[in-house]
Amino acid sequence: MGALSIRKVCVVGSGFMGSQIGLQCAVHGRTVWMHDVSQSVLRHSSQEQAAVLDDQIQAGAVAADRRQSILDRIRRTTSLVEAAGVADLVIEAVKEDLNVKRDVFRSLDEICPAHTILGTNSSSLRVSRIETATGRPDKVLNTHFVQPIWKHPFVEVMRGTATSDETLETAREFFRSIAVVPFLVRRENTGFIYNRIWRAVKKEALRTVDRGVATFEDVDRTWMIQMETPMGPFGLMDRVGLDVVRDIEMVYYEESGDPSDAPPKLLLDKIEKGELGVKTGKGFYTYPNPSYQSPDFLRESSP
Repeated sequence: MGALSIRKVCVVGSGFMGSQIGLQCAVHGRTVWMHDVSQSVLRHSSQEQAAVLDDQIQAGAVAADRRQSILDRIRRTTSLVEAAGVADLVIEAVKEDLNVKRDVFRSLDEICPAHTILGTNSSSLRVSRIETATGRPDKVLNTHFVQPIWKHPFVEVMRGTATSDETLETAREFFRSIAVVPFLVRRENTGFIYNRIWRAVKKEALRTVDRGVATFEDVDRTWMIQMETPMGPFGLMDRVGLDVVRDIEMVYYEESGDPSDAPPKLLLDKIEKGELGVKTGKGFYTYPNPSYQSPDFLRESSP
C-alpha cells in the first residue's frame, strides 16, 4: 500500500488540532471524514476549517477558486462506523488520556478494513501503550502534528513495538504528499522530539511564575526578545489549551513519579476557573487581542 492509495482519511476528534489535520488532507486532494461524538464540536470544526482555509487563501497559499471544492471534500458525522468504515488512514486526535485513546483504537480495529493504518496524534503518549488495544500493531504508529499545521508543516512519526516498515514508509510518503515534513523519531521517547524540548521550556516557565520569581508577562517578554518569536511560552500554552498542557504534564508525572513533574498550582487554578486559553477567550492572556500582540508589549515590564 503506497501513499497514493491513501485517498480516504478519517480524523477522530474534531477539536482544534483534529480540524487542522483534516483540512490539510482535504487541501491536498483527500476525502476526509471528521468524526466527533458532539454535533456542536462538528459544527465548530466546520467554522474553524473554513476560517483557516480563508487565512490560507488570503496569504496566497491556496487559490481562491479551490475553496468550495476543498470544503466539499470534508464530511462530518457522529458515527464512527460511517467515518472509519472505508478509511485508508485514521488519525486519532482525542483527549490526551490513555484509556480514552485505547477505547478509540479498540473500536477502530473492529470497524476499519484490514489495510487501514491507525495513527495517534498524541502529544506525549508512546504508541506502544495504545497498540495493544488492537489486533494490528503492525499498522499502528505515532503521528504528532504541531499547530497551526499550514505554518508549521511537520509531523513527528514514531514506531510502536511492531510497526512494520511498510506502514512507516507509507505514512511518511503520505505526509510528504500533503506537504508536511515527516520527522522520524528513531527510538521510543515520551514527548517525541519537539514536545520533549518544549516540555523543558514549559516546565521551567511555569515553575518560575509559580514560585513568584517573575510575572508570566515578563517571562514571555524575555523569551520573545531573546528568541525573536511572536509569542512566549505562556502565549503558546494558551494557544495549545491549558487543559491539554495539564494532560501532557500528567503523562510525564505519571511516568516519572517525580513531584517536580506534577502540574503546578498556577496551571491548575487557571483550569479550575475555566480559563483554558484561546478557545475560551481567556487563559494567561485575554483573547482575541492578547497584550503580547501590542507594539508596546516588549517596551514595558511588569510593575
